[in-house]
Amino acid sequence: MNTRKEAEKQLVLLERGAEDLIPRDELLVKLEKSLETGVPLRVKLGIDPTAEHIHLGHMVVYGKLRQFQDLGHQAVLIIGDYTASIGDPTGRNTERPPLSLAQVRENASRYTEQIFRLVNKRRSEVRWQSEWYGSLSLVEVLQLAGSFTLAQIFAHETFRLRHEKGIRVGLHELFYPLLQAYDSLAVQADVEIGGTDQKFNILSGRDLQRDRGFAPQCAVLMPLLPGLDGRKMSKSFGNDIPVTAEAGEQFARLMAMSDESMNAYQRLVLLDSPELCASTAARIAAGENPMRIKQELSQRIVSRFNGEGEAEKVRKQWERTFSRREAPADMPEFLCPGTMEICRLLKESGLTVSMSEARRLVAEGAVYSDESRITDPYHVVDAPKDVSTSRVIRIGRRRYVRVRFSGAP
Repeated sequence: MNTRKEAEKQLVLLERGAEDLIPRDELLVKLEKSLETGVPLRVKLGIDPTAEHIHLGHMVVYGKLRQFQDLGHQAVLIIGDYTASIGDPTGRNTERPPLSLAQVRENASRYTEQIFRLVNKRRSEVRWQSEWYGSLSLVEVLQLAGSFTLAQIFAHETFRLRHEKGIRVGLHELFYPLLQAYDSLAVQADVEIGGTDQKFNILSGRDLQRDRGFAPQCAVLMPLLPGLDGRKMSKSFGNDIPVTAEAGEQFARLMAMSDESMNAYQRLVLLDSPELCASTAARIAAGENPMRIKQELSQRIVSRFNGEGEAEKVRKQWERTFSRREAPADMPEFLCPGTMEICRLLKESGLTVSMSEARRLVAEGAVYSDESRITDPYHVVDAPKDVSTSRVIRIGRRRYVRVRFSGAP
């Protein structure tokens, strides 16, 4: 086998969707050496379980990790039970509230279950920071702090901007990139994957490894996935696509993406080749209906988390409910004890994840009771005179629930 050519093939694949490989030539050498020796690269990806649920934007880096696994390399997932108590300060203008260890562990359990829908669990090494930080002495902590200068830390844009604006920067926050860097040293990482916003932290790990006499890791930086409204995907913006959402909801949300975002989802979520992405763009330029192409992409994405059969089923159901404007035959049901305000009903039935999302959708005129639009967030949904019948509550043409009543108002 020509290891150089094989390494170049791997590199071309790993470049798909990536914003930057740092340094590219060094990663090529690492890939070639791995092929020559048969020793897989140790590819690190850190998890800060500061929340229970993750969305499609989080999965971009895990898709890249799966690519490394498929090429025979070792995934090393680090659960940040120490850094999560600080919270990544990147891009934030305030300190994060601290999390208890119990909360971190509970979040981590749910977080990893979602990750392993994409990442191969059997070929993953899962490590907890407490393995090394639990026994780190004060002397070693001070030595770690001494490996970095204040000038280096203030090169981190978040810290610099907050300091310049007179916004408090907690001393503990300055340790976040140091701790992430030490993780690379502890697990002997050859490569670290992260979003473009993690560039400073990942390169800090590279500096620390070199400073301690080890081969520095390479960085694979992935762009941030736009949400359904074009902004950064975030649960707080309500523009996210949850990994745990059922297949029909995932498909419906994907169909709400803008035509301009399709290329980003194809590159970053599906990791298609540049040639295939160009072919898709050419189809649109030639006049093909973007809706059809969006359906194809959405079906492929849903199949990654729910299987091909389920993805095909929800696509057909979406076409039935959206194109023909028919209610789905197998919509979920919610048993209501009597009268209930619409926002509470939306949350309790699972149509929305929060009361705030429910209020926003009502204000936008997206909520219907049977075929009547609801615009009052305090509207009360009550049982029909015949409680054996039901009401259909829907959000647009994407989310439905059949409300049955257990008794008269």
